[in-house]
This record gives sequence, structure tokens and C-alpha cells, in this order.
Amino acid sequence: MANSDTNSQTASSSIKVIAFDADDTLWRNEDIFNHAQDTFIEILSSYHNEHYIRSHLGAVQVRNLKYFGYGIKGFTLSMIESAIELTEGRITGAKIHQIIELARTMLSAPIELIDHVETVLSKLQGDYQLMVITKGDLLDQEGKVSRSGLVKYFDHIEVVSDKTPIAYQRILEKHKIDKQGFLMVGNSLKSDVLPVLDIGAQAIHVPYHCTWAHEQVLEKDLVKYPDLVTLETIDSLLSWLSHSDNLL
Repeated sequence: MANSDTNSQTASSSIKVIAFDADDTLWRNEDIFNHAQDTFIEILSSYHNEHYIRSHLGAVQVRNLKYFGYGIKGFTLSMIESAIELTEGRITGAKIHQIIELARTMLSAPIELIDHVETVLSKLQGDYQLMVITKGDLLDQEGKVSRSGLVKYFDHIEVVSDKTPIAYQRILEKHKIDKQGFLMVGNSLKSDVLPVLDIGAQAIHVPYHCTWAHEQVLEKDLVKYPDLVTLETIDSLLSWLSHSDNLL
């Protein structure tokens, strides 16, 4: 895996459109889910130990993705289903209500921008067409984009059910974007980077301090991506883009 801090690989001068993931790329999000999981574990602590509850909830989430998709609402349904299963149906209505209130708290959580995000967007605006490509619940994601105060920087906002090579290809076709001039920036290798590289476009990985297990990628799966670029922080993108003498 190439790292921009030790590698001279930089942006191609052909880049015209830069798309950003939203959750954990523009603002903090996984922390909210982690806190909710901790609270969920407390609610069920009289039934099972922490490891078992956390593991079971994770399995139910993954199992339900094809039905409920990504986002807080799907996560809430998975918490309720897990609570019923873990208690063998003995969970009380009061505790189910606690889980629903937990979901409301998550949905109303303030947006906390990641450091330097707005500075980066303000400097890129005008020189590049900027987009948000995020997955999850449409209402929730649109609400977060609106509350973030970042809408003014973006030409297009796309919310998709999942981030696959086909999904990215459709977005490029929809907006008539040449893949050679497209760059995706995000924290998830699985969702934001590898599918974009797979269609022949460019992508940069900017890790977040924590990643949902379902989004993690094994090191052995990265062997076929020798030119994968990772930036430690999003503000490094400006320097990466400014060096057009080296190409991806």
C-alpha cells in the first residue's frame, strides 16, 4: 500500500471531479454507532456478557443489510431483533422503548466535522467539481449533509444503497463524468476506494480512527492494488493534488 507521506505518487493533472464519502470522511459517525452499541450492551447486560452481545448484534446487522440497508434505521431494527433473540423473547416493552429512544438520539446527534474538512473544500471549490457520494438511508444522509453546513461546496450529492463498482459506474454515467478525470476520497477501503479502482478511476484512502468490522479489508486482498494511496489526514489532499508531475 502506498502512503503519500513516504511515496512520491500524487494526483494526475487530469482530475476534474472529486467526490467525497460523508460518514467518517467529512464528519464523525462511527463514534455515534460505537456509543450506541455500548448503551445497547448495558441494556442487555443482565442476559449475556459484552462480547457475546456485541458479536451477536454484529452478525444480525450483516444478515439484515440486504433487507434494511445501511444507516441508523436499519441498525435500530437489528438492535431490536438482537434484543428479542438474545433474551429469547423476554425483553420488556420498556427496554424496547429504550432502544427506540437510543435511535432518536443517534438521529439527532450534532454533526461534528472532521478537522480541516471545510478548509479543504473551500480551497478545492472552483478548481474542481465537487460531489458527495454516500450510502445509507436517504432521509438520514440528506439531513446530515444539510445540517453539516457543507452543502454550498458540492455540485452533486448522491445517496446510494451500497457502494459497488456498478453503483459508481452509474453515477459517472449519470453526470457524464470521464472516469479518467474522477477521484474518490473516503475512509473505507471496501466502499470508497477499491470499487472505484476496479472501474479504472482514481481513489484515495483517508483512514478514520475506527472502522466497522464489516468495512474492513484483509491485507491479502490489497495485493492487486499496488498503487493504492493513503493519506493520513484529509488536509494532505491539497498537497497531493498540487504535485501534478507524478501520475497515479
